[in-house]
Amino acid sequence: MTIRSLAIFATLGLAACTSAPTHYYTLVPTATDSTARTNAAAPAFQFEMQPVRIPVQVDQPQVVVRHGNGALALLETERWSAPLADEFHDALANQMELKLGTRDLAGLPKTSGLPILSLQTDVRRFDSLQGQYALIDVVWSISLRGDGAKRRSLTCSSVIRQPAGTQVQELVVAHQQAIGQLASIIAGTARSWSKQQGTGCP
Repeated sequence: MTIRSLAIFATLGLAACTSAPTHYYTLVPTATDSTARTNAAAPAFQFEMQPVRIPVQVDQPQVVVRHGNGALALLETERWSAPLADEFHDALANQMELKLGTRDLAGLPKTSGLPILSLQTDVRRFDSLQGQYALIDVVWSISLRGDGAKRRSLTCSSVIRQPAGTQVQELVVAHQQAIGQLASIIAGTARSWSKQQGTGCP
């Protein structure tokens, strides 16, 4: 092996040793960080969470941050542990289960005679500004079916902003908190709307 080849291998080895490590993040909080399960009685319906739609600009493996001038930056070594749409779905489903006191039965057998409440979520904005805030702008729709009555639905929107620090981990936690707030809004609305048809958006 020539001296030149040795130098090339040494350079590549040094680059590999000094490259920045990749960090992975999830929107699903740890069990100790999750809001405690509500003490309210389980709702008079079964719950199922539908797939979530996410803006293509942020639906990337990398964490995407927004700058004040409208520019977007993909943080190459800061990545989601799953596709962002799946991360948002799992985080919201987890929080809905906690707020409602019942499990997400999407894709699972349902109990006959008990109505099914479905949640469809369309995330219009998922903004991450380091040192400022995490923001979600969501149009969500709940529908009730299977109780012997005509199917009905309600569509609402929520914009939630949480202050965030400069670190990516702080942005992720802020988004977790925003999703928890969204779940509280949806669960409260679902409980009242399922009992009284005249109930509208919060």
